[in-house]
Formats: sequence, structure tokens, C-alpha cells
Amino acid sequence: MKPNPLLIAGILLFHAFTAFAATDDDALVFDDVPLKEMVRHPDWFKDDAFLDLPQDLKEAIQSGKKGLIVYFGQKRCPYCRQLMEVNWKMPDIVKYTRDNFDVVAIDIWSPEEVTTPEGETMSQRDYALKMGTNFTPSLVFYDADGKVALRLRGYYPPYQFRAALEYVAGGHYEREPFHVYLARGDKTLHFDSDDLVEEDFFLPPPHYLDRTRFPGERPLVVFFERGNCHACDILHSGPLRQPAILNLFKRFDAVQLDMRADEPLVTPDGRRTTARKWAHDLGLFYAPTLIFFDEHGKEIIRVDSVVHFFRLRNVLNYVLNKGYLTHPSFQLWRSEERARQQ
Repeated sequence: MKPNPLLIAGILLFHAFTAFAATDDDALVFDDVPLKEMVRHPDWFKDDAFLDLPQDLKEAIQSGKKGLIVYFGQKRCPYCRQLMEVNWKMPDIVKYTRDNFDVVAIDIWSPEEVTTPEGETMSQRDYALKMGTNFTPSLVFYDADGKVALRLRGYYPPYQFRAALEYVAGGHYEREPFHVYLARGDKTLHFDSDDLVEEDFFLPPPHYLDRTRFPGERPLVVFFERGNCHACDILHSGPLRQPAILNLFKRFDAVQLDMRADEPLVTPDGRRTTARKWAHDLGLFYAPTLIFFDEHGKEIIRVDSVVHFFRLRNVLNYVLNKGYLTHPSFQLWRSEERARQQ
């Protein structure tokens, strides 16, 4: 009998989860104040002084690897440190990464040149902007043909990170989106769904979020969560207990959805659907995910990775101050805000 690749993938994801569950809990708790000391990269990162990514990719394939990972980081980014000090300190993850990929580092603020896999020459800063690296660390996975197989924006704990490596190395990206691949692994766990942690500022159902006919008076934020979610619990017990964050959220229309529920709703662009279907259509795989919409129902920005106080506060101010109108890139807006405050 021919083995079922979907069943095998689910079993692999189940073992990945059980191996890393405890570490994931530890990885989610850290202070996101900008670091005093610079982030140090592993010594096995590829040393490319001229950053010729087509050549780097060619060398990776010639050595039997599946592709190239381009890491976009900042020197004093606490989320980048988590990736280096937690995920890439785990022997299993290090071995799997090195067996299947070469890793090249990009500084998102550097004026130095890089040749992209498409053969374009530009500054590292412009390359980071082109790839939409709003949150660091960001990882772009290139396959053997130089095509983007997967993008990760922000820090993810070891379970999701290991699944991302397997998703690309195993060629699953050629058959299905990452959120579908990861959801199949979640189904093998058969977790009971606990109640979500509610907040006083959440609007009650039914959720008629249509803003196409009549604009909203305030921006909208939708919390996509699920039961038995440790990262969701940390969001509610940490940042959402801080007065500075709470006061900002009270200036939004805020809605909480269970991304696994069949609760009916109308989306900001006027479509009738369910919470589960909308989350699937949006390609969501991480809980909690926060998606921000303007008064007309257009998505502004989403936070779909680990987030703590400082990053969340910056995103809230970006939306409330309408920074997106002059700076479609959160990365550029944050840079100018930081320069203005100094």
C-alpha cells in the first residue's frame, strides 16, 4: 500500500509539537525592550561579504541543500534574539536547518548592497522594504529555482518554526499553503477548545463588520484567537493588562473571533462568512493574530507572530495616528518616529 503523504505530514507535526511544547511556553515570555547589546548570529550562518544571493543559492543547491533562507534582522531586536537564543540553540532545529538550507543575514537598515535572487542590485534596506519585512526577524525561504517558498514575519516559537522548515524542505509549499499544512498537524492533537479570554472593550456578537456602505467612525481591530492557546493567554495577561495598551485599544472598534468556530459574520468588505472560513481565507496560522482595518474596511496591517508591549504599542499608534497614509511601510514609519523622538 502506498503511504499517505498527508497522514505522514500530520504524524510528523504531532511529534514536532510534543517535542517542543514545553520549550514553546518558555519561548513566548520575554521583554521586548530594545536590547543594549547587539544580537549575535550563529557562527554557521553563511559568510558572504558581497551578498550575492544568486551565487549563495547556487552553492547551497550544489552542496545538496533544498534552498536558501534570507534572515532580515536588526542589531538590537529582542525578537531576533529569541530566534537566535531559543530556536537556533536547539540541536534538532540547528541540524535540520543546516542539513537543508544555507542562511544569509540582512540588516534591514544597512545601506550596503545586495544582489537579490532575481538579479537586482539594491541596498539591504531597500531589499527589506521590497520584501515587506515590517517585523523582525523576518525570514524568506527561496527554493532551488530562486522562487519564494515561504515568508515568516516576526518571531515564532519552536513548534511553528520547525514546521516551517519542514514545510519548505519537504516540498509541501508546492502543493498547499502553509496554514493548511500546519492546520492538519493541529487536527492530530484533538485538543478540547476552552473558552476564549474576553476583554471589556470587545464588541458583542453578532458581528456585522461591513464598512463598504457606511464608513466606521473608528478603526477596527479583529482578534483571531482559539481555545487552549498559551500565546493568547500571555497576550491577555501581559500587554492587555497594561493601562497604556488598554487606553489605546479603547479607541478602536474591537472584535474577538474564535478562528476555529463556525460563528456567522459579515466581513469589513461586506462578505457573509464564518470566523473559521474567514481565518482560512486570510491564510492565518498563528493565534493570536490581530488584523487592523481602516474606517472603510481596508486592511492596514496585521500582527500574526509573537508580540509584546513595545511592538504592540507601536502598531497601535501607527494605526491611530494614520501613519499608514504617508508611510505604507510600518518599518519606515517606525524609523522616522524613532528619529523624531531622539
